[in-house]
Amino acid sequence: MHQASVGVFVPFLENLSGLLDRAADHAETRRIDPQVLVGMRLAPNMYDLGQQVGEANRHATVACALLASCQPCSFPVQRPDIGELKSRIATAILFIQGLPRDAIEDAAERIVVFTFKNGATRTFTGRSLLLSFSIPQFIFHVTTAYDILRHAGVDLAKKDFLGSAREP
Repeated sequence: MHQASVGVFVPFLENLSGLLDRAADHAETRRIDPQVLVGMRLAPNMYDLGQQVGEANRHATVACALLASCQPCSFPVQRPDIGELKSRIATAILFIQGLPRDAIEDAAERIVVFTFKNGATRTFTGRSLLLSFSIPQFIFHVTTAYDILRHAGVDLAKKDFLGSAREP
């Protein structure tokens, strides 16, 4: 459970932070206000880049916190810039890496309750939360952030999304 949660979220959050580095370089080279990139979206009814990063952080931290029976960390509501987005990713990584490994390992059959932003709840086992909800949600938001940056002209390739091969 730990490898399937922390072991997946951390590398992809690190990759996401690297994508933001590339976005900042792109903005500087092309003399674009970086906030233009942070506010970009693929469609009018989709979250913008800043929100995509926020949702990736949220799904990683909430899932791991639920698995560890801890309270998730929270992030400020104000509009972040690229530096703040990177800082929030670093905070998310430190948070999930600091959770008790044994509690996460023992969470597969434990009942957990995910609370949506609107207050609605959904009950899962730890395993079903992770495999059928949190990881797909997380990957969706990281992928969409990547796609927004590609659409904006940031020079990225699939290897930037996937990162380097890592040992479990």
